[in-house]
Amino acid sequence: AGRKILMLEPRRPATRMAARFLARQLGEKVGPTVGYRMRLERKLGPDTRIEVLTEGMLVRQLQSDPELTGVGLVIFDEFHEQSLQAELALTLCLDLCRGLRDDLRLLAMSATLDESRVARAMEGEVVRCDGGLHPVTIEHLARPAGDPLAATERLVRRALAEQPGDILVFLPGKGEIARLAERLEASPIDAEIHQLHGEMDARAQAGVLLPPADHLRRVVLATDVAETSLTIEGITTVVDSGLARKPRFDPDSGLGRLVLEPISRASARQRAGRAGRLGPGHCYRAWTGQEHQRRPDQRPAEILQADLAPLALELALWGVGDPDDLTWVHPPPRGAWQQGVALLQRLEALDARGRITAHGREMAALGLHPRLAHMVLRGGSRQAADLAALLSERDPWRARAGEARPVDLSLRLQALEALRRSGPIDPHLDRGLLQRVLKLSERLQRSVNSADQADLSAAGLLSLAYPDRIALRRGDARARYQLASGRGATLPEHDPLAGSKLLAVAALDAGSREGRIWLALPLEEQQLEALHGHRIEEEEALTWDRTQQRVSAKAVRRLDALALSSRPLPRPHGEAATGLLLEAIREQGLGCLEWPDAVEQLLARVRLAARLDRKASWPDLSEQALLDGLEAWLAPWLQGRTSLAEVRSLPWRQVMESLLPWEPRQRLDRLLPAAWPAPGGRPLPIDYRRNPPLLAAPVQRLYGLKETPAVMEGRLPLLLQLLSPAGRPVQQTRNLAHFWVEGWETVRKELRGRYPKHYWPDEPIHAKPVQLKRQL
Repeated sequence: AGRKILMLEPRRPATRMAARFLARQLGEKVGPTVGYRMRLERKLGPDTRIEVLTEGMLVRQLQSDPELTGVGLVIFDEFHEQSLQAELALTLCLDLCRGLRDDLRLLAMSATLDESRVARAMEGEVVRCDGGLHPVTIEHLARPAGDPLAATERLVRRALAEQPGDILVFLPGKGEIARLAERLEASPIDAEIHQLHGEMDARAQAGVLLPPADHLRRVVLATDVAETSLTIEGITTVVDSGLARKPRFDPDSGLGRLVLEPISRASARQRAGRAGRLGPGHCYRAWTGQEHQRRPDQRPAEILQADLAPLALELALWGVGDPDDLTWVHPPPRGAWQQGVALLQRLEALDARGRITAHGREMAALGLHPRLAHMVLRGGSRQAADLAALLSERDPWRARAGEARPVDLSLRLQALEALRRSGPIDPHLDRGLLQRVLKLSERLQRSVNSADQADLSAAGLLSLAYPDRIALRRGDARARYQLASGRGATLPEHDPLAGSKLLAVAALDAGSREGRIWLALPLEEQQLEALHGHRIEEEEALTWDRTQQRVSAKAVRRLDALALSSRPLPRPHGEAATGLLLEAIREQGLGCLEWPDAVEQLLARVRLAARLDRKASWPDLSEQALLDGLEAWLAPWLQGRTSLAEVRSLPWRQVMESLLPWEPRQRLDRLLPAAWPAPGGRPLPIDYRRNPPLLAAPVQRLYGLKETPAVMEGRLPLLLQLLSPAGRPVQQTRNLAHFWVEGWETVRKELRGRYPKHYWPDEPIHAKPVQLKRQL
């Protein structure tokens, strides 16, 4: 019907290559009939009928023209990659088809598509085409590889010996590519070694993809950039390490990290298929057949493990506040979605009800991550545009083997300025990539009100984009930081930025315990106050001083999780101070209270009564119960107290008696009296901390006593500790009558020798108790 076809590709190299391939089939150059579009690069003509474009470009086109005027068919190529932008574009197109454009046709295609799930979302027909691919022989390892890189190297050398043609080697990243290249060069092979990865410029990539007809035999070491859409001339054999390095977003920390993981079976089929594009091929896999069967069939969809703030902004611009209102191949996870919405509200892109603001519309129009768009709009300067452009691309710093990339972003900003003046730049920096960054920066400057703000530093700008990643050095630790989000982060120990008090962090990974900072700028305190002062709050912070054994208070100026400064406060009060006191007591145990003996005896009596007396209900005053219930019984007595010394001064007898109702207290005094009314003087205390309870009594006060004193209404005899006139123990017994008969004579002789002036009768059971002058 005279309408255009839009075909989406997941990567820039695939976009260029697909357009060139299609144009060649028509005997044309790129542009007249078949063209392509991507950010900062397009080759289109006035009569272009087929546009090959990157996935994000379609989202931008949909937002600016929600009817896709003049478009009859949208093709989602290599949809098995399940990128976030591709899924979003398909969802918006489905919404368009069910609303304004029932004539719009959609086609999702791939050699390894999860067809049932996609067809269910599209409510469409599945079409299969089995022709066009030559057979590929697959070989797995016989035994699991301990070192995948070493196994891959062995398979490369084997393939060179066994197979003709060029060899494509799949590796997880640029680092592995460099290491394998070194190994192959150390023991030379009869082939040229080439590299293919996303950090190469378009011309270098094209040189690998389309070599001259008379080229020497090649070994191409590639990342998964070569997995789909690309036919590399001359390739007949694939060697697959079976690994990929993929980004993972952690909703708990709000950070992403790169994860090295085994590829899915679908990715393995895609990779093997590269060997069968031009004729029958061969694929060597660096894992066993059993390991292959245990791998997942499809890679996880990016939408399930990505930062969803960009998605939430696009949907808000589309007029949708709840993703459940749309049709998805993979619905966005609710937790990550809510976190994305919260970030957008913090960046003023959404209002409190989740509706897009005027600022949010401006942000979406820039085609940047919402963080960077917010920074560009609020910064309104060339420097803000430079930063956003830099952070939208991969890091231009190319570290050599064994070198660490410097964290300081200012080195990249200085190189951009040098390029503007046609000056020299550090040889570590990728000039071609920086030129692309400059083009993007210039486009951004034209898109916003550029009013250069000399008083806003690059670090200040960065803190606008990443307010949750403002980092404060931890105490005296040179390279350890805490982020405003509460997360820990580290710098390389020898990086020049290590030791900076404050950092504005642009890039870091989640890590297992602390994130690793990759790109940052030192932030001045004055700029922090100027930009984020409205978010800084002062609060009273209470801590337990272990040395002083008391609660101390200070006023802390806090930016989210960061304690920027503090000053001591006078005596703290309130529930928080009481809570810290209780925590300290619980941690140290009841012994730290140094209770008087009378309190210890009372507790021992109640615990014994609870064990022996089943006729009454006794409160649980065990040590564990008292510790567990501190808030209930002790907290009311702690008002105004902030130290253990003050707690120890409480009227503890009164405190404990308050835990014992009147009736149990009367019963306790009857069953387990605190003292025994000994003849010949005042009552003698009973020690209930002993088992059985102990009565220490001068033996002379027991003359005439026939039975052992007992408690519990006579059911529990006491352990008698018989004392000399000097108060020293001379004997212990629980049977006084037996002692008078069997043990007294021996004890009497000893006591009479030591204390001749005292009365030591032959038959104490018939004697009268002696009133001692010195009461023990």
